Amino acid sequence: MFDQVANVFFDEANELLDNLEGYLLTLESEPDNQEVISAVFRAMHTIKGSSGMFGFDEISKFTHKMENTFDMVRNGIVPVTPQLINLTLQARDHIRSLLGTEITPELQNASQFIIEELNRCVEPYQNKNEQFSVNPTAPSPQELTAQIGLKTENASQSEEETQQTWRISFIPSANIMQNGTRPELLVKELAEMGTATVVTFLDKIPTLSELSPDNCYLYWDIILTTTKSENDIRDVFIFVDDDSTIKIEKIDDTGIHKKLGEILISRNLLTEEDLTRVIDEQKKVGDLLVSKNVVSQQQIDAALAEQQHLNKLNKDKEIAQNLTPATNQSQIGNQTIRVNSQKLDQLVDLVGELVTFNARLSSISSEIKNSNLSTLIELGENLIFSLRDTSMDMRMLPIGTIFSRFRRLVHDLSNQLGKNIELVTEGAETELDKTVIEKLNDPLVHLIRNSCDHGIENPEKRALLGKNATGTVKLSAKHAGAFVLITISDDGGGLNREAILNKAIDKGLIKTTDQLTEQQIHELIFQPGFSTAKEVSAVSGRGVGMDVVKRDIDSLGGSISVETTPGKGSSFILKIPLTLAIIEGMMVQIGENKYVIPVSGVEECIEFEPKDNSDFLCSHIVARDEYLPCINMRKYFEIDGQPPEEQQVVIVNDQNSKIGIIVDHIIGNHQTVIKPLGKLFKKIQGLSGSTILGDGSVALILDIFKLSDIIRKMDLNTK
Repeated sequence: MFDQVANVFFDEANELLDNLEGYLLTLESEPDNQEVISAVFRAMHTIKGSSGMFGFDEISKFTHKMENTFDMVRNGIVPVTPQLINLTLQARDHIRSLLGTEITPELQNASQFIIEELNRCVEPYQNKNEQFSVNPTAPSPQELTAQIGLKTENASQSEEETQQTWRISFIPSANIMQNGTRPELLVKELAEMGTATVVTFLDKIPTLSELSPDNCYLYWDIILTTTKSENDIRDVFIFVDDDSTIKIEKIDDTGIHKKLGEILISRNLLTEEDLTRVIDEQKKVGDLLVSKNVVSQQQIDAALAEQQHLNKLNKDKEIAQNLTPATNQSQIGNQTIRVNSQKLDQLVDLVGELVTFNARLSSISSEIKNSNLSTLIELGENLIFSLRDTSMDMRMLPIGTIFSRFRRLVHDLSNQLGKNIELVTEGAETELDKTVIEKLNDPLVHLIRNSCDHGIENPEKRALLGKNATGTVKLSAKHAGAFVLITISDDGGGLNREAILNKAIDKGLIKTTDQLTEQQIHELIFQPGFSTAKEVSAVSGRGVGMDVVKRDIDSLGGSISVETTPGKGSSFILKIPLTLAIIEGMMVQIGENKYVIPVSGVEECIEFEPKDNSDFLCSHIVARDEYLPCINMRKYFEIDGQPPEEQQVVIVNDQNSKIGIIVDHIIGNHQTVIKPLGKLFKKIQGLSGSTILGDGSVALILDIFKLSDIIRKMDLNTK
């Protein structure tokens, strides 16, 4: 059980560290942004508290130093400097290395080194008696549980910030401590958020003979007045198990003194009728309610504590004011759950099998011609398609989840190369299948490194060329049918045509007499071991980057193209399929075989009118007054036999132009579960995958982009 909870902590901690990196990079360009400074502090505070709760003391102690540093930053004692940002990024990386790893002397020395560097960084801005201590003493948990009416003040609280009062009911599950959670430390953390009144309930404690030291019998009511939001309060309980009960309510403390009965009614502990009945007996409300067994004495004590807390708070206020309503973000957060990605993969696989099963059922139904069965199959088909769409949507993630990682990459490359480089992103909300996103990370890293090292010039050269001293690398994404176009562009010097040709000749890739098009020259940079760098550095020069990019993009069923302008910059355009699982297809027949064309690229279907050149592999047709190139798939696949008298042309759009695909027959739409091709088919141009049909046979999926490339190359060769 502890391992499961610890895994949840690791997942949450890694997510917090990812967010922290983004905050720090934003803070580098906006050093006075108080919201970002507070976000950095909260992330560190959460990591510190959670790691301590789960027994990761080294992480907790190290993060405590970072938290202290940014506490001084948000209080205006220490300014945000490039040195502080770099040290904090280094500390963030170190925290990640501490997660789930055995603490070695080397890691402890690294922790001490970073702490000493931080001390030197902040020393000029603080008094000597405020220096960090290496081993701060944590407060004893027993100090908390023994206190009724605990009050703590947040020293960094701004007077201008609006305070709100919250009633927090925390009833831990009986086995919460068996999971490694210490509930009293959670209550302590809440109390440190502002002015708090804590009531500990003891009525669940059994007799000594029945008491188990592993179980938790205490629960708490906390009345907290703080500038923190409801989200901040919920973050304290981020790792608490689902069996625990946590209730957070905002209390109206606008100056109206609530009576005891009103407080009990607001807590849903009694009704107005119960209150009216006991008031008539002219005794103290609390005594009457206890004597009537409506509420317990401890519940009365808790309500009285809340009443005293509010009275004290209102007495201290000079002007009563209405508080702003709490945001709904916490409610939104409660609607999401964390699911293992392997379970999503398994779900999509099962949906794919259902689609194939339904296709087989439809095939059988068409043979026996039973109307009742056909109706049921149609209903099942609609349900399966809805399930398919839902399961696919669950796998879709915004591509911004990886875009954010590259801010750090560009930041580090800028320092390493001595260049001023800014990363600009567009279309981060564009969604892709999670499997595709995972496989895109390495290609994008290589392309961004290439742009920073080979593309962007150093500041001195850019100044001589009349360019801005800060170079720009732009990362953008947008949908294009069933594909996503990802563009990595820079405003550097562009590709050096002569250097590429000379290197290719030296490596024996081409001859001096070869006549190459611009596109063919650009494709040379994707050859294994190809690099125009004069020196091998830590960033580039070994020729092991761009060939990896092309291989990885090809494995995704995508393509990569290059556009460049000397002196202006280069663009690498990736065309990536939205998903690798299930697509909507159009089934066609060529000879005796069936093929699938992705519907997303289909423009229209027309009848084929043979011309004198119709026996050629590639020819041209006129469709709606457009002169379009086309490819005869019978000729391409070398299918013997006479074609039917009437053939069809499927006009598809590859986002750059239209082409025609000549087929024998168009069968209709087909839900296509994509299966990978075997090794024998890997090198066949024009195929991207396969699918299993309802009768158990296999249909191949046509790759319209590769077919489009074939047509273009043949056009160039005939010109």
